[in-house]
Amino acid sequence: MKPKRFLLPMLAVLLLCAATVTTLAAASALPGRGATHAAPKKRPALARLHREHLRRANPAVVRRLRSAAWRWQALMGVHRTKSYTSLHSRRALRYWSGQARRMGWLAAHPPHMRAWQCIHRFEGSWSDSGDPYWGGLQMDRGFMETYAPKELLRRGWANHWTPVEQMWVAERAHRAGRGYSPWPNTAHYCGLI
Repeated sequence: MKPKRFLLPMLAVLLLCAATVTTLAAASALPGRGATHAAPKKRPALARLHREHLRRANPAVVRRLRSAAWRWQALMGVHRTKSYTSLHSRRALRYWSGQARRMGWLAAHPPHMRAWQCIHRFEGSWSDSGDPYWGGLQMDRGFMETYAPKELLRRGWANHWTPVEQMWVAERAHRAGRGYSPWPNTAHYCGLI
């Protein structure tokens, strides 16, 4: 008879412990129920550093966007834009990303693009490397030295340039007063002369 008296209270204690554990687990799983814990407060110095971090931009990204904008401006023969804001500011990031996007779009659409594409159709491929004329617009050495000295030093002959770069070099010659005269036959076929 004694083991039964001992077993019944042990079973009651065990059920009471299980009920307590279940209640605590349910209270911690449901937010808003049970005991609420106060969120740890940020220290003022950490909050200030966090706000400064959100206001700052990565200067390496800003420099890359600025160099992209300047590269497109140099290709088009436009003066470099300047900004006097810090490269760490979000304002500089917005400004240079807008400039890079705008200059990239303008560079991809030269003023006489259809004319250059028509001339290219009769001249050769954009990567044509046959001496004495190179590229899709068949530029000779003197033409490249006169209208694209930086591209010539940086990238070599016109067959290594992109089609947009070749068209912008031809556009420089066109703006300098040469017009379409360096391509007399093909310009005539295209109805440009």
